[in-house]
Amino acid sequence: MFPARAAPLLFALILSGLMSCLVSGFSTLRVMGLGEGVFTTWMTNWLGAWTLAFPGVLIVAPVTRRLVARLVRPA
Repeated sequence: MFPARAAPLLFALILSGLMSCLVSGFSTLRVMGLGEGVFTTWMTNWLGAWTLAFPGVLIVAPVTRRLVARLVRPA
């Protein structure tokens, strides 16, 4: 188990990994179809996307939280 202080980092890692996998998979399949080499191309694209998505989530998450706090009525 990880300490509680690691939760935001783990959240960003998992979220960015899953979202970049889905988007890169969708994009790769749209361009290539289900032909030969599609899985290798998808995984290559996914790793490239994840390297950008993870730090992106770390940077954008605080901004997004502040924006949501402004858009939501307090309880």
